[in-house]
Amino acid sequence: MARSITDQVVLVTGAARGIGAETARVLARQGARLSLVGLEPDALAALAAELNGGGPERHVWFEADVTDQASIDAAVAGTVERLGGIDVVMANAGIANNGTVAINPPDALVRTIDVNLNGVVRTVSAALPHVTERRGYVLVVASLASFTVLPGMAAYCASKAGAEAFANVLRLEVAHKGVKVGSCHPSWIDTDLVRDTENDLRTFREIRSRLPGPLGSTTTVQACAAAVAEGIAKRKRRIYVPRSLAVFQALRTIVISPVSDIGIKLQARKAVPALEAEVAALGRSFGAKTVEAQETGQTVQQG
Repeated sequence: MARSITDQVVLVTGAARGIGAETARVLARQGARLSLVGLEPDALAALAAELNGGGPERHVWFEADVTDQASIDAAVAGTVERLGGIDVVMANAGIANNGTVAINPPDALVRTIDVNLNGVVRTVSAALPHVTERRGYVLVVASLASFTVLPGMAAYCASKAGAEAFANVLRLEVAHKGVKVGSCHPSWIDTDLVRDTENDLRTFREIRSRLPGPLGSTTTVQACAAAVAEGIAKRKRRIYVPRSLAVFQALRTIVISPVSDIGIKLQARKAVPALEAEVAALGRSFGAKTVEAQETGQTVQQG
């Protein structure tokens, strides 16, 4: 059963763009008060101004790195001070590195896991006392990659599988306190993260085009945000975008079975070397629009 989101305080990480920003817009229209947390202050400030619309301050923003505990602690404390508490925390911040384990620097692989998994742990841990006080809801944004695999996505798949497992255990730990926990599993959403990868890597586009049904289709960010906002209002255990992904989750033992491996390995013989060559020529481990690419200037290994 859906609950009214009016005047509920929702803290969203990774709120500067993509799923985070669009979900914030949907929730704001439904009457929620938003705490927008991320690494891009100009974008966060602009979004907060858009949501406030020149009226009283109902939505605030904080620059914070989810991999830095002091940083996320400060954002949580600031949210409580300015908005009075936290009803919902949406641990959404995420990144994806380009290419395989063989060609990516270890730091790029670890950074992906640090943001996508450790960032979830740090965010949820910081906000949990306040969410518990209000018998609220924790939403961990995982992925289709929590229960599927694809060459070139080792760190991303590992991080999202870990995020799902974290949510599953947390749900059991806090149920007696009246706190609900959900995990969100989007497929390919039309965001900068997906567009960057497709623009950079022709081989990735080709691999993805061969995936069946919802495993290869793209969903608009608006449709995704609507599904996520509905899931928050209903405090769902799982949110699938699109909903048909639930079938693949239920069949995950087949999806990652030796039988499934046969088909993927046949494609990988040609696709992996081609992908590695493209990433090496690209000269960076992350998409062009990510903070990681703009600030770290990380490059991939050349052999």
